[in-house]
Amino acid sequence: MKKLPLISLAVSIALSGNVLAKTSPEQAAKLDKELTPMGAERAANKDGSIPEWTGGITELPAGYTPGDHHIDPFADDKVKYTVTSSNMAEYKDLLTPGQVKLFETYPETFKMNVYQTRRSASFPEHVYKAVKDNATRAELIENGNGIKQAAVGVPFPIPENGLQAIWNHTLRYRGEQVERQGGQAAPTASGSFTYIGFNETLMLPYGTKGASPEELEKSNILFKFKQKVTEPARLAGTALLVHETMDQIKVPRQAWTYNTGQRRVRRAPNVAYDAPGTASDGLRTTDDFDMYNGAPNRYNWELKGKQELLIPYNDYRLHSNQVKYSDILKAGHINPELVRYEKHRVWVVEATLKENTRHTYKKRVFFIDEDSWQVAITDIYDNRDELYRVGVAHGLNYYEVPTQWSTLEVYHDIQSRRYLAIGLDNEAKMYDFSVELKDKDFTPSALRREGRR
Repeated sequence: MKKLPLISLAVSIALSGNVLAKTSPEQAAKLDKELTPMGAERAANKDGSIPEWTGGITELPAGYTPGDHHIDPFADDKVKYTVTSSNMAEYKDLLTPGQVKLFETYPETFKMNVYQTRRSASFPEHVYKAVKDNATRAELIENGNGIKQAAVGVPFPIPENGLQAIWNHTLRYRGEQVERQGGQAAPTASGSFTYIGFNETLMLPYGTKGASPEELEKSNILFKFKQKVTEPARLAGTALLVHETMDQIKVPRQAWTYNTGQRRVRRAPNVAYDAPGTASDGLRTTDDFDMYNGAPNRYNWELKGKQELLIPYNDYRLHSNQVKYSDILKAGHINPELVRYEKHRVWVVEATLKENTRHTYKKRVFFIDEDSWQVAITDIYDNRDELYRVGVAHGLNYYEVPTQWSTLEVYHDIQSRRYLAIGLDNEAKMYDFSVELKDKDFTPSALRREGRR
């Protein structure tokens, strides 16, 4: 693995006691200088193939109206080069082991069209201020299974260990409230698929402008999530409700499900860790969703360093309403002609299963975009130490907020030669970041009402 000079890194910090050290004021001052407000390296790389960060997208593209599918600000960019199974050795330092495995598994069809790097990630000014405030006060508690003294933005813009880095992914800013339509599909080996539609609402108290650490610690809620299956008819009405907590030792994640056959809401304590994801055909675990979610207590986390990597970025074409699901979903993998890859710097975080702890995955390696803290790629290993799955997040800037977030997440199961694509929204109504949600919308009784509609 090609590593780059690190900003500030203590690779194997022992978790002694319940509290991990805060960032010093001297280190935090770098967020106004050589680092971006999110903690990324502001400067270009040595050969200029990764440019300087100059603020990302700060204006809406001409012709765009909130509520539309997002116009591609870089539609005129041309492919610089294409990585294929025949030339991948030339680019091996820019690929993860999982990406290499995809080339080996689908040598005739898998490829990466690489474009110029656009450091488009941007966030509101109040988020940047919150990140700087968090930098000198945020702490991990309970051996990293909880967090305090943080709000709105990522808590550890200058991470010192793997736990801090993965919490940055979990707590990255995604707006305050959002409703999204769309769905998922798990094509068979031949490429045929059944589309499963969802209506999802997400309320993010942690990301609310003006939120204080004290208020968040009192409520102990990071976010509330509700998901309802809308199609096909045999699954329609099935619903899930999740309350995610800040201190997951004090109060673990709370979850409820509504089953249309039983017409009952039930507590769902198993909606966590390696329980199968909703209607996923066994192709992802619950904690695969959003590339990683939930309590980190089953793994040891190590911050390995930084790497330059080819990752999906600015995937507006894959997101377009001019594209049909059938254009995207192909045998083996999604249509590579619709995917845009760019070279970016990523943080590399390795999670290894603790002794005497159970999980389907023995090791996971996360490659996290430095500009947004979005996990871009995750290589997943089974208990035989063999590559099992490869997760890929296809990100873009939702510039009406603005926030960097995935438009589609794809989980490749190497062993079954199948994949699951989550976030298909090309033929659906676009994300609504202006929706007004209330706590009463995220109660078990609300879940029951949603399921009956």
